Amino acid sequence: MPHKIEVIATEEAFCTPEIYKRTKELVGQPGLSRSLELMAKTVFGESPQSAYLKERLFDLGEGRLKEMREHGVDRQVISLTSPGVQALGADVAVGLAREANDMLAEAIKNHPSKFAGLTAVYPLDVMEAAREVERGATQLGLKGVIVNSHTAGLYLDDPRFRDFLAAAEAYSMPIYLHPREPSPGMEQPYVDYGLFFAGWGFAAETGLHAMRLIMSGRLDEFPGLRIILGHLGEGLPYWMKRIDNRYKLQASLGNGNPIKELPSFYFNRNFWITTSGMEDPAALRLCLENVPNDRIMFAGDFPYEDPRGSAEMVRSTVTDPSLLHRIFEGTATGLFGLNREQ
Repeated sequence: MPHKIEVIATEEAFCTPEIYKRTKELVGQPGLSRSLELMAKTVFGESPQSAYLKERLFDLGEGRLKEMREHGVDRQVISLTSPGVQALGADVAVGLAREANDMLAEAIKNHPSKFAGLTAVYPLDVMEAAREVERGATQLGLKGVIVNSHTAGLYLDDPRFRDFLAAAEAYSMPIYLHPREPSPGMEQPYVDYGLFFAGWGFAAETGLHAMRLIMSGRLDEFPGLRIILGHLGEGLPYWMKRIDNRYKLQASLGNGNPIKELPSFYFNRNFWITTSGMEDPAALRLCLENVPNDRIMFAGDFPYEDPRGSAEMVRSTVTDPSLLHRIFEGTATGLFGLNREQ
């Protein structure tokens, strides 16, 4: 390899003060789902941990750069923290997404070799979301789209989101499908015992979203879509062989929605996964055996996790220098259209 491996972290969060404030204000509002209220209290609350997160989420300058140096991260692909604007009303969400994108683009302009970013959207305003994908790609220099799973309980397989998916495909903007708390229709069993949060509910919610995209036929309709899942694929690499097997049984019985290929075909063609929040060598080895190796990228999950632990796990598990290069740099560079001069 001609140069030292650049460590690119691909699921790194930020927030604007106004989005933070409005998300915090959701607590106690009538009709708010219990799991969203608990999430807002946890991440956007008054605890010392919340204050720690707030300081880092707001920082798109020297403080973030200092921590990147300490963590051994050369570049961050930054996106609006969950749930983004998707938990807010349409009357404010579109404008706040645009404001966040402008703020992120300015930070990238100030630090082009250190930061890249993903476009935030409010998916329920589909045409505005499609326009913002275009603006992010053609005017702001952003490299993809962040979607924090469901919006008001709706998933991207819903027919109303076709124009948004078409824009993401047309402008070659990968969609990072990031977790949030379970949707209102599935939340009740997850609220007990804290199961709605990152330990279980986030993966269940986002894995379901990914499977809906596969099983609905949307990836036959939009074959060029590129979807990113964090946390080593939200459990899907572990399940994919069984998913294929059971799909064949369902198809033979005439159940479900027919798709042109087996589910694993779409997973291997349309999905990329990152290491965010996963410090388990066994899980990474399973992914290396079951996922194309040019579809796995490093992520630190800043500021919610310590990127050093994830990076050390990758280095201790992967001994092939060319594969290590792909995970830390090569795959992200190709997927997001990065170069070392940016």
